[in-house]
Amino acid sequence: MSHRVEGHREKLLAGARRCLYEKGYARITARDIVAASGANLASIGYHFGSKEALLSAAIIDGLTEWADEISQVVPASQVVQGDRTMSSMERLEFTWNGIIKSFSTHRPLWVASVEAFAQAEHLPEVRERLAASYRDARVGLARVLVEAAGDERTADAIGSFQLALMGGLTLQWLIDPDNAPSGADLAHALRVITTLTTEAGHPSA
Repeated sequence: MSHRVEGHREKLLAGARRCLYEKGYARITARDIVAASGANLASIGYHFGSKEALLSAAIIDGLTEWADEISQVVPASQVVQGDRTMSSMERLEFTWNGIIKSFSTHRPLWVASVEAFAQAEHLPEVRERLAASYRDARVGLARVLVEAAGDERTADAIGSFQLALMGGLTLQWLIDPDNAPSGADLAHALRVITTLTTEAGHPSA
């Protein structure tokens, strides 16, 4: 029985992800998911409580897979170039270029994510699921910039900064990819900001 229950849950997640990629978040009905998954209508409520909670779980599932792909970019960003290892800023630029490249292959997922964020304002359960995924994402994103982020407060701040960059970059890329910033642009901006704040007498801690 447990295998059957788990099988239904996984089928629903797979069906919901297929619908997200094909139709976007806002236009999906519960019957669309049932048709795509082969499960029954009642199983949505049994496993997830609501269609919206299922869709948010499917989005998080997709983002988790995406994050696993991006994590493969991070070790690659530590490779030796010539006779030296990349600096932290070079690693950051390399990693962000990998993230930007992934936007083209996962565009439907990001579009669905933006739609879900808008819906979350009125759906507390969806909002909490997405908030939990953000909390988890901060940890992984902190490691993109530095191998040892130091204390928990610093790691959380670094991850939050990366997450803020990702949110803004996602929207710019979805709306106007030809003019969205590159990894080099982001790295250049960080260098300039760091220099300006240091010269102004406010060195980073």
